[in-house]
Amino acid sequence: MDNQRSKNKGIFLVAVSAVAFGLLPIFTKIAYAAGAGTYTLLFLRYLVAASFMFLLVRVKELPLPPGRDIAAYLLLGMIGNAGMSFCYFTALRYTSSGVAALLLYTYPAMVMAGSAILFKEKVTGSKILALFLALAGAFIIIGADFRANVTGFVFAVLAAVIYSGYILASSRIIKDGMSIQASAFIMLGAGIVFGILNPLLEFAPPTGPQGILALILIALVCTVLSFWSFLTGLEMVGPSTAALVSTLEPVVTVLASVLILSEKLTARTVIGGCLVMAALFITSAGDRETQE
Repeated sequence: MDNQRSKNKGIFLVAVSAVAFGLLPIFTKIAYAAGAGTYTLLFLRYLVAASFMFLLVRVKELPLPPGRDIAAYLLLGMIGNAGMSFCYFTALRYTSSGVAALLLYTYPAMVMAGSAILFKEKVTGSKILALFLALAGAFIIIGADFRANVTGFVFAVLAAVIYSGYILASSRIIKDGMSIQASAFIMLGAGIVFGILNPLLEFAPPTGPQGILALILIALVCTVLSFWSFLTGLEMVGPSTAALVSTLEPVVTVLASVLILSEKLTARTVIGGCLVMAALFITSAGDRETQE
């Protein structure tokens, strides 16, 4: 029973991460409207988030991980987070946001396959059904036009591959109870990469109260809260379940677009959202059956 409570808590935490990360495109649009450049926004995002996390580590008097683990966490940030962000935002330059997002959301299938091959994680019928429903829901919500530029297609798929690798690696590299410390160094690693790229490519911070607020929300909600809750939940449920629950992100993005940006709610959004929520229910029920 305690194990099942832990599983349920892990699913809840990953869902919190998905909600927080699902708000990222909304706040990013507001920041862009306030004059922010892509690489500057990414650099400031990780700089503010890492600063907050290291402050939290100090206030809570948490022990720092050993040097080898610190190096691993920095590499996770520099390769995993920064690599995925770079590829995804590059894809957005060459193809529509729908195509890029749709291709990115192939990562749950990659994570499930990787978990089965590398970690011998059991792939149950409920997980396969949940994966199908989640991907179908994400595809319906995004409603992508597949007349994509080849360059955009390649970078979007590469973003999915890198993110899948990041999730699989995180599930093995990050020690139990180290989610806050690991998040701090992962954010620092990503910040270092964009700190190097930013002066070479651009420097365009957001301006005005709305732009500054958007940056703060991106750093604290979409990064700090999202990182911590995802990594903590990942410890409890494993990579394939975490990837499945993360497909809640496009539902949150679309609903937030309706509520915050006054975009139109369509039947496609409702149908896709119901499929993703059904996948989350099946994932939770499947974990419960496994424990019984």
